[in-house]
Amino acid sequence: MPASGVRAEAIAARLSALGFLTRVEEHPRHTTAAAEMPDDISAETWREVLDAVSAADQFGLLATSLNARTLWAVVRKAVPTTGDVGGPSHQR
Repeated sequence: MPASGVRAEAIAARLSALGFLTRVEEHPRHTTAAAEMPDDISAETWREVLDAVSAADQFGLLATSLNARTLWAVVRKAVPTTGDVGGPSHQR
C-alpha cells in the first residue's frame, strides 16, 4: 500500500474510533478517506474530527439536501522527482 493509503487508513481509523462509518478509496494521484457526519455532533467530537483530518493534504465537508453530510480528506501520492511528472496531458 502506498504511503498515501497508509495515511488515509490512519485518518479513517481515527474517525471510526469516534463512531463514524468510513471508507477509503484509491485514485491515480491521491487516496481519500470519507465519513458520513450526523447533524448532532458535539463541539468536542468536532475538535477530534478536525484533529484527525489535519493529517490530510486537503479536507472538507460536503453537504447537500439529497444526502447526509460527508467529511472527506485527501492524501496526495508522492510526485515523481524525475521523468514524466505531469503526464501526457501536461507535456509541451
